[in-house]
Amino acid sequence: MRNNTIFDDVFRTMLQKMPQMAIPLINEVFGKDYPENIKLKQGRNEFYTKDGKVITDSHFQIEEKIYHLECQSTNEISRIYFPHSCVLYLRDTQGPEEMKLELLMPDGQRVEYKVPVIYQQRYTKEIIFQKRLFFLLPFYIMRYEKAKKELEKNQEKLQEMLEEYRSIEKCLEEEFLYQDREKEYRDMVELIIRIADYILRDSQEVRKGFGKVMGGKVLELESDKLIKKGIELERENTEKERQRADAAEAEVKRLKLLLQEKQ
Repeated sequence: MRNNTIFDDVFRTMLQKMPQMAIPLINEVFGKDYPENIKLKQGRNEFYTKDGKVITDSHFQIEEKIYHLECQSTNEISRIYFPHSCVLYLRDTQGPEEMKLELLMPDGQRVEYKVPVIYQQRYTKEIIFQKRLFFLLPFYIMRYEKAKKELEKNQEKLQEMLEEYRSIEKCLEEEFLYQDREKEYRDMVELIIRIADYILRDSQEVRKGFGKVMGGKVLELESDKLIKKGIELERENTEKERQRADAAEAEVKRLKLLLQEKQ
């Protein structure tokens, strides 16, 4: 990890608080002619080495170009490790097991390398839960995208799909609700419904049935919370009434004592 210095801190502060001042410097270094009022989009100022995360001085985009400015007080060699990449196909089921990507470097060099490819529709719900690939669950509905019209016309097919999602919902309860992870359960169900509403947007009956299956438990949890909150408010109000009554009784006693003293 590199040591922070006052030079780095000042350089980084200028870029964060006065980023437009970097435009003439970019013009000077890269031979550009950007106007100083051009839109500049700042990115995350970090990259990763084998030893961990390193904070860079600047990383921003102007038009279609991405720039990185690094301030160094001495002549050092920096090594940036490119992250491991993959491609996740949501709709396709067939294709290559790896993909060739080409990196175009600023000096015109082209670097080609291969990344793994996975196809979410190859994963059954059993495999998803077995391998804990919950990341794929919101997109599971996409395997029914081309069958929407058939689901609308064929009640048997529709019930098969809904039954599959009843099974998914029960598995989610076991994985999250029964493990005191209600927020993760609710978040996951919300994301599943969000994608389903988009995929099934033209199939009202199918979407309605899907919503009942996946949204029922969330509504039940919300209802339980409202009931619990109501009970707590009732207890709180009861306690406040008791405190008011006690205070009123104490005040009556105080006044009686005053009257007795005057007599």
